[in-house]
Amino acid sequence: MSLLAIGINHNTASVELREKVAFGPDKLPNALQQLCESQNVNGSVILSTCNRTEIYCDVKPSGKSKVIDWLTQFHQVTPEELKPSLYIYEEQAAIRHLMRVSCGLDSLVLGEPQILGQVKQAYTDSRDHKSVDAAMEKLFQKAFSVAKRVRTETDIGGNAVSVAYAACTLAKHIFESLESSTVLLVGAGETIELVAKHLSANGCHKMIVANRTRERALGLAEEFSAEVISLSEIPQHLPRADIVISSTASPLPIIGKGMVETALKKRRNQPVLMVDIAVPRDIESQVSELDDAYLYTVDDLQTIVDSNIEQRKVEAIQAEAIVSEESASFMSWMRSLQAVDSIREYRNSANEVREDLLQKSIQSLATGADPEKVLLELSNKLTNKLIHTPTRALQSAAEQGEPAKLAVIRQTLGLEDS
Repeated sequence: MSLLAIGINHNTASVELREKVAFGPDKLPNALQQLCESQNVNGSVILSTCNRTEIYCDVKPSGKSKVIDWLTQFHQVTPEELKPSLYIYEEQAAIRHLMRVSCGLDSLVLGEPQILGQVKQAYTDSRDHKSVDAAMEKLFQKAFSVAKRVRTETDIGGNAVSVAYAACTLAKHIFESLESSTVLLVGAGETIELVAKHLSANGCHKMIVANRTRERALGLAEEFSAEVISLSEIPQHLPRADIVISSTASPLPIIGKGMVETALKKRRNQPVLMVDIAVPRDIESQVSELDDAYLYTVDDLQTIVDSNIEQRKVEAIQAEAIVSEESASFMSWMRSLQAVDSIREYRNSANEVREDLLQKSIQSLATGADPEKVLLELSNKLTNKLIHTPTRALQSAAEQGEPAKLAVIRQTLGLEDS
């Protein structure tokens, strides 16, 4: 078997090109079927996300160029359009690349965990379409175990590297548990949606979504079983909120110092965390002057994010070392498989020689030949037959002046260095 990985990603190709070669749910079954039917591919897995399209294959010797040609034809792009952005990895480099991808080391956001789920889904889809052979099975199971090892032995995924995630992490640090906390989300855009997902994943079940239009907030609210209120209703509901996270496009502040001061009195001065992700600000800066109101701005969160990115880069050094070690180990195991067929052929050949000579000896004994002579002849012929080919190899290496080859043959035959 020969392992191959080809693809494009956010580092090598534009969004336009990535869109052209993406394998959506409507294209994937047909693509996997075509690869299965190819005489040059033994097994394959297709990974297609918004940031990358990659094909992992167990190919025959001439398979590399065939797979590249197939990719251009399937998506109807010209080789001139695709090849400058295409990367190609073979054998251990392909193994290492898959492991790096699975660990988040090749992601747009270093160490992000979502990619492992996407790789697992790609493997499952390919297996369901019967395009995963034994080599692909072993390779992907190994990649999953390496990703788990990296997550266990390093902290590459343990630091917030998005503002939304940082806001959620900040809340977790300040409040003992998010399960009993009520969160007021101001806005209903992508950032707030991401915040809601992080909060929900961390056990928060009490959310209130305040937005200018109720229609936009309803979809978000339904997903997380949240209440929906208008922006004008914020003063009424603010006293209930332990955490306020705001991200709107409003040109003026939505939450003022007086509004928060009134809410704190109704809360009997129970503290409230306020995170303002918006630019311009949604929450007046003077709110930070109030006791029991802890206000963080997008700049505060960005400082946390920048620090965490640097920390992930440090953790990535150890992760890369693990990937290098594991890819080399897997490649060694693959090379050992290449000897299996040779060992089987050699053993079968030796057994054929033994069986042939044994039958002749049995026939000689049956005709009344001297047993001692028969055994002596058997041992001599068996020895001569078995050492004939190695002897010729030794002579050839010596005659052609190939000391390195001679040394390898001697080592194979168990001879001591002379």
